[in-house]
Amino acid sequence: MAPGLNVNSLEFKLPDLGEGLTEAEITRWLVRVGDVVAVDQPVVEVETAKAMVEVPCPYGGVVTALFAEEGSELPVGAALLTVAVGAPAGDDTGAPAPEEPADRALQTAAAEESGNVLVGYGTAAAPARRRRVRAAGVVANGAPKPAAPAVRERPSQGEPSQGSPSQDAPQPEPGRPVRPQEPVTAPSLAASPATRTQPADGPIPVISPLVRKLARENGVELRELTGTGPDGLILRADVEAAMAAARTAAQPAAPVTSTSTATQAVAAVAAAASGDRYPLTGIRGLVADKMARSRREIPEATCWVDADATELLAARAAMNAAVKDGGVEDGGGQKISLLALFARISVAALARYPMLNSTVDMEAREVVRLADVHLGFAAQTERGLVVPVVRNADKRTTESVNAELIRLTESARDGKLTPGELTGGTFTLNNYGVFGVDGSTPIINHPEAAMLGVGRIVPKPWVHQGELAVRHVVQLSLTFDHRVCDGGTAGGFLRFVADCVEQPAVLLRGV
Repeated sequence: MAPGLNVNSLEFKLPDLGEGLTEAEITRWLVRVGDVVAVDQPVVEVETAKAMVEVPCPYGGVVTALFAEEGSELPVGAALLTVAVGAPAGDDTGAPAPEEPADRALQTAAAEESGNVLVGYGTAAAPARRRRVRAAGVVANGAPKPAAPAVRERPSQGEPSQGSPSQDAPQPEPGRPVRPQEPVTAPSLAASPATRTQPADGPIPVISPLVRKLARENGVELRELTGTGPDGLILRADVEAAMAAARTAAQPAAPVTSTSTATQAVAAVAAAASGDRYPLTGIRGLVADKMARSRREIPEATCWVDADATELLAARAAMNAAVKDGGVEDGGGQKISLLALFARISVAALARYPMLNSTVDMEAREVVRLADVHLGFAAQTERGLVVPVVRNADKRTTESVNAELIRLTESARDGKLTPGELTGGTFTLNNYGVFGVDGSTPIINHPEAAMLGVGRIVPKPWVHQGELAVRHVVQLSLTFDHRVCDGGTAGGFLRFVADCVEQPAVLLRGV
């Protein structure tokens, strides 16, 4: 690097991605150490509990360090990477210093400033000093530090003394795979003096701060663990396995009996203790938290009814035949789905029973009846259950609702739904009939007040116009918040939905 270039190293932290998300998993780095990045260029792809997001960096310059590996989880506010930005400085004679390609990139980046921000970070002026990281186990004067405690925190960052530059990296202990905790800096950005030897207690091969926190809170000695990750990296599963082993060792031994029943019971307990464990993270963790909160806070009740859907199927077939005649093969329209018809029926029922389109404010002890209907629908994807939201469903036509359902479903399957498309629902439609089941008692999507469930439509014996006939029957269920309404309102809502299913012409009364 040219001697006339003043370099500042800026640390970019994982921003708040909104909607109460507290952590994200690094799925793919879009840059490497030494790459030149522009202002607002996406640098990493992360997976939150709700969607895949490309995170742009608000600084322009040269990437000097990456702080996490692909597949690791980081909390909001944790360091993602550092970017070196700089400005030219003349020598004592006033002549500008010669430039290298990386220097020109730094100079250009120094004059730029991002105008785009995510929640939780902005593009304020760069700090006056470059922050560096001391090598683990070495103090400022070069003498080895005393042995560190069993559970060690990430070394603090600060301005090093002349004898401890940030590029010093401890060497791994012979026979022990060690992954340096500190990032590798770009060799072109600073001179690297002679490398010091690693202290006897070299760094613990742990990258994730969540793993360190879990070990610290449960008294797990990280130095006694053998990591199962790449190059001996200690993973969260390793810490949880150590915790399980400690709990098993702390349990009193069961008395030895001669009966086969006791032997079988002991074997069953041992098998259960050694079973596989799966962390509740990402979308699975979000669903778990939300469903648990719903059950804790909402006194829900469910009512259901069977309905003859034969006429609804006939109406759908007639609608799609009309669309086909209008040129659906030429892109003139889309076939109407049953879900779109049930969405249209739900909106009509909410117009008659608006108390079910509400939420409860317990702090104010009020029921808030909402003016607009934002209709959520449950969609099963490879990443788990998600609930996309059709905005202003009460102001859309059946064709418009159908088109939006198709768009959101495709985005959900591709994992491209935005946080805004997954939040803000006021009423949920759950078509569990696609799984081949007749009925269910679903948990309300907190903080909504009700959910309509639709089972499979199957041919069944049914009394039609005084005679026994084979008709297409569907079971409908309504789960509702008993704080919002009583059974009379819920029953009236469900009965109206059933009437519309049995006689679709009922919908024309409100047109």
